[in-house]
Amino acid sequence: MSTTGATADPLAALGSLPGVAESVESVRKAVDRVYGHRVMRRRSNEITSEAALRGARGSAALSGADWGLEEVRRRSDFSGDDDARVMGAALRLTAEAGQLLSIWRQSPLRVLARLHLVATATDGDEVGRPRQAGEPVDEPLIELDLPDADEVHGRLDGLSELVIAGSSAPALVMAAVVHGELLALRPFTSHNGLIARTAERIVLVGSGLDPKSVCPAEVGHAELGRAAYLAALEGYVSGTPEGMAAWIAHCGAAVGLGARESTAVCEALQRGAA
Repeated sequence: MSTTGATADPLAALGSLPGVAESVESVRKAVDRVYGHRVMRRRSNEITSEAALRGARGSAALSGADWGLEEVRRRSDFSGDDDARVMGAALRLTAEAGQLLSIWRQSPLRVLARLHLVATATDGDEVGRPRQAGEPVDEPLIELDLPDADEVHGRLDGLSELVIAGSSAPALVMAAVVHGELLALRPFTSHNGLIARTAERIVLVGSGLDPKSVCPAEVGHAELGRAAYLAALEGYVSGTPEGMAAWIAHCGAAVGLGARESTAVCEALQRGAA
């Protein structure tokens, strides 16, 4: 979605696309069910921590490191091989997201740079900045055409302007656009999928839709499967109303499934089984 030269609130029209209002309402009901659970009144910190762990696991699975939840709990060393490093990056990003909420609305590009630094955990010249002309991108699971560096810089600036300006569009729409744009651009040389899903989380939490971060969309994206994820992303990249609506609906379904996951955790805690 190119945002350069856009109107004052270019996202507002997306909220009126066919099916989007229904997705927004469905997400709100799913989120309300979690927040209305009696366990949330007493043990919300536990639900938040569990959601963070499960969200990181789901995001890593979409980037090729599909570990069982108990394996993630058990491991302490995430440097052994490629899958372990992906999982470690996902866990670090999830932990970092909560520290960046206050910065996001003022300087989203600064947040994205920080997320890349945290994900890579290295200090190479390419870390923490958008890629330059000729630099390769390590994102093998996303096979869409790669925009060139000039387009990346221009569209990142447009995305930043959208975030800073704010929008009357529902939080789900903003989160889906941020997520989709970062996946389409792959602005960094690595870890773009993990960063895009973390940015989606930041928007959902910072918007007030999920202020305690207990509805991990990453869980839902993983549950819906990589094939559906990539098919929906192709709709976003197409820029058509139908494609955009399908991507937003997909993100809405993911948030709903994340909410369902945390509702199940609440139920387990209430029974004393978790």
